[in-house]
Amino acid sequence: MDREQKAAVVEEIAAQLSDAGAIFAVDYRGIGVPEAAELRAKLAEADATFRIVKNRLAKRAAESAGTEELSSMFEGPTALTLVKGDPVTAAKAIADFAREHEVPTYKGGIMDGAPLEPDQFKRIAMLPGRDALEGQLIGVVASPITGVARGLNQMLAGLASQLGQMQEQGLVGDDAGADADPAEPEAPAEDSAGTDQDETSEEESEEQ
Repeated sequence: MDREQKAAVVEEIAAQLSDAGAIFAVDYRGIGVPEAAELRAKLAEADATFRIVKNRLAKRAAESAGTEELSSMFEGPTALTLVKGDPVTAAKAIADFAREHEVPTYKGGIMDGAPLEPDQFKRIAMLPGRDALEGQLIGVVASPITGVARGLNQMLAGLASQLGQMQEQGLVGDDAGADADPAEPEAPAEDSAGTDQDETSEEESEEQ
């Protein structure tokens, strides 16, 4: 690898370190090619990559990315887990894989800009993943909503039943009041007044 190629590798690793929300350094001794492929597939579910690095180039990349805390970990065979997604899921994947295959060994790392010691890594790996937490949150939020929806459905069903009974009794609908007799028109007031005047005139004539 010539100087330009090394510089390109350093730049690439530095960019990955800068973009990662969490970085886990592990000793990968004892991991064969099939096991490494299996671990990469599990880490991909957490939007994380597993990369074996050359210590000298990785140190230069860490200095360039502002993650000098990792420099002391680049001793012996080193692989980096670069996490963009859920760090808990990535930590669980590494811990579960290590229990099954007895490799890799966690060296140290960075999470949210702070150093992550081995005991902290173990505690994080025991936490529920983001998917599990989101499922619990949805269950908590959906529970009262389900109760409200059930209550509204019962109210609407009761209202529909009452409207149906009223319609059967002829209290609602287009035919309601159709059988009622129309009111008879009242006689005009002028005709009544005119009749009284005629009767009065006839009485006066008879008296004369």
